[in-house]
Amino acid sequence: MVNRYMGSQRTLQAPLQMVGVRKRDTRTQFAALCYRKRKKGVELLLLTSRDTKRWIIPKGWPMDGLTPADAAALEAWEEGGVKGNVHDHCIGIYSYTKHMADQPDLSCIVAVFPVEVKRLDSDYPEAGLRNRKWFSPKKAAARVKELELKQILREFDPTLLR
Repeated sequence: MVNRYMGSQRTLQAPLQMVGVRKRDTRTQFAALCYRKRKKGVELLLLTSRDTKRWIIPKGWPMDGLTPADAAALEAWEEGGVKGNVHDHCIGIYSYTKHMADQPDLSCIVAVFPVEVKRLDSDYPEAGLRNRKWFSPKKAAARVKELELKQILREFDPTLLR
């Protein structure tokens, strides 16, 4: 695990260059599984989506100059006000269909990176657009739609992180 808060000095990843990829091909996103440890066990933070208000984890597109884990952590900050320590290794992947306004739907594969939450800020870019709530892994899994994400949430164990 690498301990750091967003904004600190980083080792940068080269931008992804994909030759021969069509605009509607399957895309990759990076997500943050935000968690905190409690005496009664681990709690997971879910957010509501902006449009449908479904429960989700923060996710977004690759970003130039950021590693996948750091892109996930930045999404956690922008969407949920999360500040914490991001782990550099992916703990799972899931797929979903992103519904695009005035465009065909887009298939996405999402790589999930754990973020241990140290604090939740009240002033962040998408404050007021989403709700956020802590859940047990079992209850979090029951609230998300994607089957593979349900399994990632149910089986998450921070003691297994390096």
